[in-house]
Amino acid sequence: QVQLVESGGGLVQPGGSLRLSCAASGSIFLINDMGWYRQAPGKERELVARINRGGSTNYADSVKGRFTGSRDNAKKTIYLQMNSLKPEDTAVYSCNAQVVSVTGRNLEVWGQGTLVTVSS
Repeated sequence: QVQLVESGGGLVQPGGSLRLSCAASGSIFLINDMGWYRQAPGKERELVARINRGGSTNYADSVKGRFTGSRDNAKKTIYLQMNSLKPEDTAVYSCNAQVVSVTGRNLEVWGQGTLVTVSS
């Protein structure tokens, strides 16, 4: 079994910053891509940032220049540094990972999500 646990969400004023973390644990042999997605009320889930094993990151146009994704393979953890936050960034942020288990299974795993609220 593989789990992803996010942390770091909360309430922040417009223009503020937050840092999200997502740690993977369980019967993991290898983690390929990891990423952050978000879903705002009444909207579909969208990709925020996707990080490959080498650390290369793709971002949604809406967050480029404001958000920075990073990854620590030794800790099986990814991070999302969010700066210059806007009210439209308010959403539940979820972590996703493409995992190869110790038994050789290819798994897509989701975290439970963490709420980010940007409001004055």
